[in-house]
Amino acid sequence: MEEANTHFLDMIESPRDLKVLNSYQLKLLASEIRNKIITTVAKTGGHLAPSLGVVELTIALHHVFNCPSDKIVWDVGHQSYAHKILTGRVKRFHTLRQYKGISGFPRIKESEYDSFGTGHSSTAISAALGIAKARDMKRDRYKVIAVVGDGALTGGMAFEGLNQAGHLKSDLIVVLNDNKMSIDPNVGALSSYLRKMVTHPKYKITKKKVEKILKRWSKKAAERAFALEDTIRAMSGPGLLFKEMGFRYFGPVNGHDVDSLVRLFNNIKDVKGPVLVHLITQKGKGYAYAEEEVTKFHGIGRFNVENGKKEGGGGHISYTSAFSNALIKLGREDPRIVGITAAMAPGTGLDKFAREFPERFFDVGIAEQHAVTFASGLASQGFKPVVAIYSTFLQRAYDQIVHDVCLQELPVVFAVDRAGIVGEDGATHNGVFDISFLRNIPNLTIMAPKDENEVGHMLKSALDLHGPVALRYPRGSGVGIGVENPLENIEIGKSEIMKEGKDVLVLAVGPLVYDALEAAKELRKINVCVVNSRFVKPLDEKLIVDLAKRIKRIVTVEENTIEGGFGSSILELLERNGIKAQVKRIGIPDRFIEHGNQEQLRKDVGLSKGNIIKAIRGLK
Repeated sequence: MEEANTHFLDMIESPRDLKVLNSYQLKLLASEIRNKIITTVAKTGGHLAPSLGVVELTIALHHVFNCPSDKIVWDVGHQSYAHKILTGRVKRFHTLRQYKGISGFPRIKESEYDSFGTGHSSTAISAALGIAKARDMKRDRYKVIAVVGDGALTGGMAFEGLNQAGHLKSDLIVVLNDNKMSIDPNVGALSSYLRKMVTHPKYKITKKKVEKILKRWSKKAAERAFALEDTIRAMSGPGLLFKEMGFRYFGPVNGHDVDSLVRLFNNIKDVKGPVLVHLITQKGKGYAYAEEEVTKFHGIGRFNVENGKKEGGGGHISYTSAFSNALIKLGREDPRIVGITAAMAPGTGLDKFAREFPERFFDVGIAEQHAVTFASGLASQGFKPVVAIYSTFLQRAYDQIVHDVCLQELPVVFAVDRAGIVGEDGATHNGVFDISFLRNIPNLTIMAPKDENEVGHMLKSALDLHGPVALRYPRGSGVGIGVENPLENIEIGKSEIMKEGKDVLVLAVGPLVYDALEAAKELRKINVCVVNSRFVKPLDEKLIVDLAKRIKRIVTVEENTIEGGFGSSILELLERNGIKAQVKRIGIPDRFIEHGNQEQLRKDVGLSKGNIIKAIRGLK
């Protein structure tokens, strides 16, 4: 794709500049924005298909409303690239998701136009309602708009927000961007309900009436549109559902028709009370490869614009693939094994399990809480559910892990993917808290493989344990040692000594074991003992205590926050056993880690061979 003309894009320094453009110019601007997004994401990676689907919507919103006085809250935020381009960040857009560049998600600290930071799904309605109610209590007059994908409506929190909005009656516009997708095609009864809306015969009749009005919209026409509400209310579609929740409903409307969107927003912006606008859009709009392979282009690394093929890749098997392959192998041997995901089948590797065992695979939508409790119900009846969820998304189901799984000692295995530093998606996705928030839960075993080979053996051990287990592993490729078969059990709570030594004891967990080994090899004058801890809980207390009694200088290494993590568990163990030792903990500092590539971020926070060497030398 050649670099397109940016005549109108060059004119836009803020949303105010949109207001002087006519209909034809807005359409040309949409084309320029799409080209900018495609060519940039091809170089930086990012969430391509979601942002391509809302270009016209973004233009219409900023053309009609007056941001930053008016507030737009983007659900998840991966659809906000056009918004960033139109709000003074076009000259920095090439730094998207790059180290010290602009974020791939809205961030309050990045721009006054980002009214609320988002990176996880289904939060926009609640946040927007809070902003709207604050406006009311301060007697301000600005508008508040929440842009929500239909995928976000598979999350219960979105309905909690809708329910409260209908009760409070505050002025609030919710834009439902209906593209039939979250990351994968949407699942569940609500998705089917939305689909019925656009196929029902009564909808087609009403749609023609609405379209005629939109073409010659005026204040009088707006009154006629409101009169059509009774017709829409009677239809078998979501209009009735949202109306019963207290919303005035408009739609469905073509979300790629700028003229209609501008007219629509101009005529509803002063409507009192909660309003829901239902738009039909196409994810990946304007780039053929993204339109055809929506899931692939939802979030993608660098790619060739001309043929849509990913660049780079290859190399060693990833931790996710090692998990996926092991689960399929074990699933063939045990029909009680079930795979569960929360709208992340490809990302967690469960798509392959789903193809082989469709009757034993469940995608519950963006509903992590439900996923965990659903799994606990299955486990109570003799099944072995494996719940594969990214570390930062598992945070959303904490109470269910405690109350529904661990309290009842049910055999649910949590495959905690993307544990540790994830990279370009930044603070909202870096999984650096799971050890800390999981290890204080009774009955829960926590495992962390040092490499891709240990993943499968640990998964087998977890499924054979008959109790709650969290198996955490990072994003990206393994260390390249390959995968052994057959899969064998690892004794629960048993660590392994990787290198004998007598001067300094290094206790590492996860792939950082290899960094510790490399550090030990360089320190030829210091005899370092390196232990692959394997288990965060239970610890190999006998081995660690025996070693700590002999070696009084100890370094702990983990890719988790230093606060309450693996290192803290070692300090607690030493204290319980009355052992006095000099301990240096290496982990994530007590701050949120921003976006950038994994290698750079690990170096920044001190998760490196060099920092381990420095820590060892610093012990007296």
